[in-house]
Amino acid sequence: MCRPPSPAGLNFKDPEAVRALTCTLLKEDFGLTIDIPVERLIPTVPLRLNYIHWVEDLIGHQDADKQVLRRGIDIGTGASCIYPLLGATLNGWYFLATEVDDMCFNYAKKNVEQNNLSDLIKVVKVPQKTLLMDALKEESEIVYDFCMCNPPFFANQLEAKGVNSRNPRRPPPSSVNTGGITEIMAEGGELEFVKRIIHDSLQLKKRLRWYSCMLGKKCSLAPLKEELRIQGVPKVTHTEFCQGRTMRWALAWSFYDDVQVPSPPSKRRKLEKPRKPITFMVLASTVKELSIKAAAMGWDAVEAIAVVRAWVEKILTDLKVQHKRVPCGKDEVSLFVTAIENSWIHLRRKKRERIRQLRELPRASEDVLQAMEEEKSSQKSMSNNSDCENPKAEDSETGFMAPDEDVHLTTGDELTEESAAKEEHSEHVKEEETEAMQAETSLGKGSSNAKEEPCPSEEASDLTVEKEQSPKETSRCFLFKCLMNVKKEGNDVLVEMHWVEGQNRDLMNQLCTYLRNQILRLVAS
Repeated sequence: MCRPPSPAGLNFKDPEAVRALTCTLLKEDFGLTIDIPVERLIPTVPLRLNYIHWVEDLIGHQDADKQVLRRGIDIGTGASCIYPLLGATLNGWYFLATEVDDMCFNYAKKNVEQNNLSDLIKVVKVPQKTLLMDALKEESEIVYDFCMCNPPFFANQLEAKGVNSRNPRRPPPSSVNTGGITEIMAEGGELEFVKRIIHDSLQLKKRLRWYSCMLGKKCSLAPLKEELRIQGVPKVTHTEFCQGRTMRWALAWSFYDDVQVPSPPSKRRKLEKPRKPITFMVLASTVKELSIKAAAMGWDAVEAIAVVRAWVEKILTDLKVQHKRVPCGKDEVSLFVTAIENSWIHLRRKKRERIRQLRELPRASEDVLQAMEEEKSSQKSMSNNSDCENPKAEDSETGFMAPDEDVHLTTGDELTEESAAKEEHSEHVKEEETEAMQAETSLGKGSSNAKEEPCPSEEASDLTVEKEQSPKETSRCFLFKCLMNVKKEGNDVLVEMHWVEGQNRDLMNQLCTYLRNQILRLVAS
């Protein structure tokens, strides 16, 4: 809390208050006693701890591995020596900590000694602009597991004060900056500083398993990753640290082929982000009309959910979309849907195309047509005395029934001109009526397991062949699979379609729209 200071808050603009908080947290949570001069950078504990935990992920640190000595390098350890102190205390890591500033070097050595960690932390004074090369000259035989660095963020005083470097829409910093010149500023800022570490790593390569740096600006991440790509570095990853209003980013790279690379946070969030289901609502008034129709059909569905589920199952059956009931929660029903072919789109266009193709078949002679008409009349009179009436023409592409069409094929597979003209007229005049009657006629034939055809002979055999082939087709390919939930939403019924897998999510959206429209047409008819 910055304004106003109160007994319940902390003034982060006060260096003494910030130092007291850091020292208290380290003492209470980690048993570490440190001294930090107010003239040097006072670290925030949660942010530094985040970096330590990310390094654990990089090197694959597990509880079982605590017996294995891990070695790390802290470039510019600072007066607090906080990274080595946390790493040694939490995980027993050995650290080589470098520092260029005299005051920071002296305080870092003191903090290591007063916490009895001199056997795990070695603080060395190095010349200005020394990063990794000079620090590792004396230890040429050792392979380190990682290096860490909190580089100077700014290139000059103006940038450090936020001039031309901070978005004016952002609120001002909530805490004081106490860092010394070498801690907060470097030639070229953090971008050039980290590039120097990259160039050192190109010479050291497998002397370290992982190289890493923290970044204060997100805009530095992309050019540094591009630099690594240009230099041919095989393993690169990054992450972000978010503590309150403070955001930091970290970059890591390796020349080892056997290291496991943690996924970047943005990619991880994308993979874990749940997809929203596609939904539509069946209002209570619509459910009431559907219940009346279901009762007229002799169905035993009474509850609103059962009624909607029964009609949905019937529509799916008519479309030849595979579905089966699966266990679900209370007050809902679930169907697992597998679509093999797209049988719900462009139905009218496909029927018109089929009629056009049939009309283009060769015409029979006048005598043959006359004989066919007489045979047709006698067949109609005979069929009136039987249970099976003229079979409906089946769309060869979709399997969907067209009740108003009266297509008859001759033994020579020829279509009469009169029949074709009648079909075309019916198609163009009653397109919308036909769609509504398709659903009603189909739904009025029985439950979800009812056959689509009454009792045709030749078409029944064709359907048998198709049904025998469908299991093989199912095993080979499908358009998509989804889970459909039907549940109460107040007095209404909500239908949800959850994507499982498949070729295109838009196909599920199309089917959802078709189901909704068919249910509305049922009520309207």
